[in-house]
Amino acid sequence: MADAVRIDSWIWAVRLYKTRSLAAQAIKAGHVKLNGASVKPSAQVVPGDMVSAWIEHRERKVEVVTTFSKRVGAAIAATSYIDHSPPPPPKEVLMSLPRRDRGAGRPTKKERREIDRLLGRF
Repeated sequence: MADAVRIDSWIWAVRLYKTRSLAAQAIKAGHVKLNGASVKPSAQVVPGDMVSAWIEHRERKVEVVTTFSKRVGAAIAATSYIDHSPPPPPKEVLMSLPRRDRGAGRPTKKERREIDRLLGRF
């Protein structure tokens, strides 16, 4: 157990991301924020920090309780942070969202305009 560790190492160690390289890519892309600010993968995390990450189409907000630099078991990882994430939307809402058929290609100009009208962009 260490005092301050790199954020990419910590979010990998507590199993928010599957690999450390995926964690670093997400941080570089701006999907992970430390105390509300975008950071580099080398930023230091200490107990009490708030980490928010966009993972699998939902936002996860966690408060750091314990820091680890090496990957730990799932039971230990669950106790190393306090989850302040909003609950996921119900499955009914997810299923009601419109989806394009797989392999349908890019939308035509007409379909794109219909999508924009449906989403309220125009």
